[in-house]
Amino acid sequence: MKNEGVRAKKHLGQHFLKDKSIAAAIVDSLDAAECDAVIEVGPGMGILTQFLVGRNFPSLKVVEIDAGLVEYLQNNIEGIGQIISGDFLELDLQPMGRNIAVIGNFPYNISSQIFFKILDNRDTVTEVTCMVQKEVAERICSAPGSRVYGILSVLLKAWYDIEYLFTVSENVFSPPPRVKSAVIHFKRNDRKRLDCDEKLFFSVVKRCFNQRRKMIRNPVKMMVSPDAGTMPLLSLRAEQLSVEQFAELTSWVAGHR
Repeated sequence: MKNEGVRAKKHLGQHFLKDKSIAAAIVDSLDAAECDAVIEVGPGMGILTQFLVGRNFPSLKVVEIDAGLVEYLQNNIEGIGQIISGDFLELDLQPMGRNIAVIGNFPYNISSQIFFKILDNRDTVTEVTCMVQKEVAERICSAPGSRVYGILSVLLKAWYDIEYLFTVSENVFSPPPRVKSAVIHFKRNDRKRLDCDEKLFFSVVKRCFNQRRKMIRNPVKMMVSPDAGTMPLLSLRAEQLSVEQFAELTSWVAGHR
């Protein structure tokens, strides 16, 4: 593929992967056997895309916000399928199928927003393989009790089985980022619904981690009535609670508002 004067744009968080063996490994980690569509987020110059095309995935769609790169992909990736020129965060995923796989080297500056977009479409997005900043990957994959365990750790694990695949050096990008990267994979688990109000669950998790140094009784006290009483989980900190315990806490909050 010719460069054709393409330059990474800092405001879009662009760092183009150069190593084809890593690109192939990322694509190989995606199963997508039962998916109606595969969506690549931010294909850039198409290093992943060329391997996706080679896998003959059903209904491959690539979403690129950079108009210059859209033109580049059209001119350089044969058999690319549908190129959607626009912002993945604004894309309506529902018409694309009941089972969607998402893959991509996520721009680091919006990776959390992409994960929340996936969570909003958790009944549609059944599989994800992505490269993100290493510390974000470690946070997402961490277990209760870890100092990096946080909001995305809980919310993503509520609906997905998550695996840390491998670390990627900063030296295989152009331009190189200032941090290492990591590839993670997650697949929708068997949980259809949480045993609590799911909208309230999101609020409780976010509120508790926003005051993660304090015992849970402090962040939730504004969510319940003054005479709500107590329960064992209130004496713990957010980083100590599992998904199931957060669901239990949410049900308690719902019953004492």
